[in-house]
Amino acid sequence: QVQLVESGGGSVQPGGSLRLSCATSGSGFSLLVMRWYRQVPGKQRELVAHISTEGITIHADFVKGRFTISRDNNKNTVYLQMNRLKPEDTAVYYCKAIRGLTEYWGQGTQVTVSS
Repeated sequence: QVQLVESGGGSVQPGGSLRLSCATSGSGFSLLVMRWYRQVPGKQRELVAHISTEGITIHADFVKGRFTISRDNNKNTVYLQMNRLKPEDTAVYYCKAIRGLTEYWGQGTQVTVSS
């Protein structure tokens, strides 16, 4: 069983930065594929970024050049560095861990970008 706890959300002005963290419990973090998603009310959850077990990253087009996913296998944590934030980045951000056919979700953290 893997438990995920997101942190680092909050309110920020447009152009600001936040770093989200997703700490995991349980063993085998290095074997987990990790992803960040986001969701706004009334819309489907969308994939923001992905990092493989080897550290290969993929970012959605709408965050490329602004957001960066990374992982620290020594701390069992995945990060999402968010720079140049826009109002449309406002959402609840979730991390997901994937091991084989099993998925685990965190509880989400709110990010609000507003002046």
